[in-house]
Amino acid sequence: MTTTLDAKKTTVSEKPAPELAPARDNDTTIFEARESEVRGYCRAFPTVFESASNARQVDELGRSYIDFFGGAGVLNFGHNNERMKRAMIEYLERDGVAHSLDMYTTAKRGFVERFTEVVLEPRRMPHRLQFVGPTGTNAVEASLKLARKITKRSTVVAFTSGFHGMTLGSLACTANSYFRSAAGVPLEHVVRLPFETAPGGGIAALEAYDAALADPSSGLAPPAAFLVEPVQAEGGVHVASGEWLKAVQDLARRHGALLILDDIQAGCGRTGSYFSFDGLGVEPDIVNLAKGVGGFGTPLALNLIHPEHDRHWSPGEHTGTFRGQGLSFVAGREALSYFVGDELMDDVRRKGERMAGALAELAEELAEHRFEVRGKGMMQGLDVVHGGLAKDVAKRCFESGLLIGPCGSGGRVLKLIPPLTTPDEDLEEGLELLASSVRAAVAAHS
Repeated sequence: MTTTLDAKKTTVSEKPAPELAPARDNDTTIFEARESEVRGYCRAFPTVFESASNARQVDELGRSYIDFFGGAGVLNFGHNNERMKRAMIEYLERDGVAHSLDMYTTAKRGFVERFTEVVLEPRRMPHRLQFVGPTGTNAVEASLKLARKITKRSTVVAFTSGFHGMTLGSLACTANSYFRSAAGVPLEHVVRLPFETAPGGGIAALEAYDAALADPSSGLAPPAAFLVEPVQAEGGVHVASGEWLKAVQDLARRHGALLILDDIQAGCGRTGSYFSFDGLGVEPDIVNLAKGVGGFGTPLALNLIHPEHDRHWSPGEHTGTFRGQGLSFVAGREALSYFVGDELMDDVRRKGERMAGALAELAEELAEHRFEVRGKGMMQGLDVVHGGLAKDVAKRCFESGLLIGPCGSGGRVLKLIPPLTTPDEDLEEGLELLASSVRAAVAAHS
């Protein structure tokens, strides 16, 4: 038997090794030939990236790009954050547990302890942490399931321009018709109300819905939950006021519904405080978190659930293979150290003011085009009114060495979400590249 196996090995080894194709800089052939047509971001940024550090990415040709896109809000602490990288490497080198379902690990304990100490206890939040599947849509799905389980109701109130994910439950709550059209099935059990800043929105719209729920002849049943983003990111950088959010909360309480705040993109320090709703006087039943919570860019998503509601879960009733990976816990714990003290958040507020000021100056310079600036902290948006113009600006930005993405209705808003750790010189250069691209696009469209 040994002789036969050795003979086979000899035969195999005598076969000539296949020749490797020579490396081709910026070659996208394999992606175009084999990757699904559904790919999107690569079409806006048509280059092959090779490395990245903090607020910059570098492609195969050696060209450096300032990143105002930040992994769609994932990279709050920059690319390859050195502190997190060191912690992850050390964890791997000592054979730390990479995957554990929902078993206890030292990495998870470290994350939960740090999150409790840094985020929950200072805010007197008794909430429990439910780790869900790896992305934000998984957090939203779990929260919708729990709200419906608790209330024995099926309808959820969501808002115009809201974005909550791509799986069917969260997609039903998402307003964008382009995303919804791919579902292939009816997206039901959602009542859509206007967001505060949308046409027909404000306190009056909430009062009208309140009155309808109180009217036994309205045909409306009370909902299981109100799902709302305190800052709508993908929807166009719309910022809710504390007054309006408290009115939504009061409405939910009056009708026995849960208040779910989706802080997936605007949370984790993006707006100058850990939560985008900090200081607004709201007390959510559930908070959805993902994106920046994993720190390094590795996947992590979770729900913060008030204990009164969390007790309705039974063990294993909601599950998933990837519920908080070891590396994400390690990096996420290190990310939380940035919130010990006020240094980072003070810096975020300062940079946010600079970003808003630069955009306001640009809007004033081009006042005849009626551009609008809105945002909070280091999430700022420039509404250029027309999606075609925004797309042209984004293209010119890429060609100039700046990564930025449109969002909002018709893709008309240029959203700036650079890493919170972006150096001042990169921030200034990026703002200059954006202004130049806007001016050039406006001139071309005039």
